Amino acid sequence: MKKRKLTALLTALAMTAGILSGCGAKGGESAPAGKAPAAEDAQKEAKEEGGETASAGETQEITIWYYWENEGHQATLDQLIQEYNGSQKQYAVTAKYVPFADFKKQLSIGASADELPDIAILDSPDHASYVDMGIFEDLTGKFDVSNYYEGTVNSCTVDGKLYGVPFGANCLALYYNEDMLTAANSSVPTTWDELMETAKALTTDSVSGIAFCSVQNEEGTFNFAPWLWSTGATSYDINNENGIRALTFIQSLINEGVMSKECINWTQGDVMNQFIAGNVAMMVNGPWQIPTMQSEAPDLNWKVTLIPKDAAYASVLGGENYAVVGGGNVDGALDFLTYATSEEKVKFMMNQFGYISADKTIAETQFAQDSPYYPFVEELNYAMPRGPLAEWPSVSDAISLAFNQVITGTAAPEDAAAQAQATIDGIVK
Repeated sequence: MKKRKLTALLTALAMTAGILSGCGAKGGESAPAGKAPAAEDAQKEAKEEGGETASAGETQEITIWYYWENEGHQATLDQLIQEYNGSQKQYAVTAKYVPFADFKKQLSIGASADELPDIAILDSPDHASYVDMGIFEDLTGKFDVSNYYEGTVNSCTVDGKLYGVPFGANCLALYYNEDMLTAANSSVPTTWDELMETAKALTTDSVSGIAFCSVQNEEGTFNFAPWLWSTGATSYDINNENGIRALTFIQSLINEGVMSKECINWTQGDVMNQFIAGNVAMMVNGPWQIPTMQSEAPDLNWKVTLIPKDAAYASVLGGENYAVVGGGNVDGALDFLTYATSEEKVKFMMNQFGYISADKTIAETQFAQDSPYYPFVEELNYAMPRGPLAEWPSVSDAISLAFNQVITGTAAPEDAAAQAQATIDGIVK
């Protein structure tokens, strides 16, 4: 249990008052029934340590750790926190930024130093590896996720137990320049064969028919996964007819000249910039790019559709999850999550982030049908998480290497698949 002395609490509250901005909110909702209040535990601990004893009505501190560098994301979370703090007097929430690269290390150090947060906001594919550290509360039966997209729930479920609550979701879909499509007298593709045909029609000396991030890291794996999964292959069984077909199709996009090899150097942001500049006619990307595109290219005529399929539609799940730290103020953490996952607050957060609600009942009314976000809501029905597996980063490295090899031509699809499979088998078997 973390130490929460009164002086530290007052200092944190004073800092929060100076940092956060925004208006008050409606009254908060109570914590789930059947959970004992944490105030008695806090008072008992303070007495045992010789510290000051908080009164029964003393405000309890709840700490959140997050990794978002985006100032807009930080400001949005801060506003949610202030509104929650203003809605009730039992808990006071503060948030701390921890760089993404240091997040797991800081949680490990915090576990040994007894200085963990009450809530951590995690990248969804990493959730299982954090669960493996043994610091998260089992939320099975403590939080209702029955209306959430299956993929989002699976991303924070390990061995049948729920260790988190999906924060928000995103996935990949196909953007296309409608003016270029019309000029080429082409139709919106729905299958791989149609995609190749359309990409060829759209490709010119100055325009690539299609592009998607192909860097050799997790971002590359994220972009390759929908093609792999569309064949029926899995992330753990790639050296078969389906996996080889996925790699072969990606290689054919390069060999046919409809996608540039430069994609191995382009992040998802770079791909978006190429699309905005008119250098790319179609791109695979996420909904988080929409606010930037609307702001920077208001006259660009583009739309979004499902990623064309091989055997079945597929996409990859992105986004974050909330995780509650065991041994912390679990009651307070759940009270905050109950507030933060209400429809009003979810829509506010998702609209600011360019995300889609992980709760299907909210997502279905989050956007109008003519909104560019709406196809992503449909795409989420086909989106699957990466993992969940504690060793996912190593599996991802093997997949992105194979993906990179076929694009650069350093390995044939069959050889790249065999090499990746050998690595994956050594990790998961």
